Amino acid sequence: MMRRYLFAAAVALPIPAFAAEGPFISLNNTDFVVILGFLIFLAVLLYLRVPSTLFAMLDKRAESIRSDLSEARELREEAQSLLASYERKQKDMQHQADRIVASAREDARVNAERAKADIAASIERRVQAAKEQIASAEEQAIRDVRNRAINVAIAAARDVLVQKMDPSRQNQLIDQSIQTVDTKLH
Repeated sequence: MMRRYLFAAAVALPIPAFAAEGPFISLNNTDFVVILGFLIFLAVLLYLRVPSTLFAMLDKRAESIRSDLSEARELREEAQSLLASYERKQKDMQHQADRIVASAREDARVNAERAKADIAASIERRVQAAKEQIASAEEQAIRDVRNRAINVAIAAARDVLVQKMDPSRQNQLIDQSIQTVDTKLH
């Protein structure tokens, strides 16, 4: 594994380092010092296992993202099922509300017809009672007029009889009346 990193570092070394004057492997050569520092830096990183730690952290993060995505999918599916359930319930409630409204309208129509029939019957009873009262009032008025006419006729007959009747005629009428009553009773 370390060879692979060294090979990658060697491939990545700048080619102009070979163009420098003097010996390449010398601490006076800045190119060599930079390459050496870079190789030491890579060696320290490999020694401390920074790449594997970085890869482990990245794998851990990827796993965390996968689990979050999985949880999000589950939550989405649950939300969709809840939404479908609520939509079904809403449709059921709408149908129930429609049935209640239709039933209420039918009840209102029946009650209105019943009320009309009750009002018609009440009016008919009142008209009949009014007719009976009018007939009774007519009969009473006819009786009152007859009684008044009889009273007037009796009073007029009395006045006529008092004026035209003498005592002998009165005695004769009394005798005739007694005989009439006697014949009718026997």
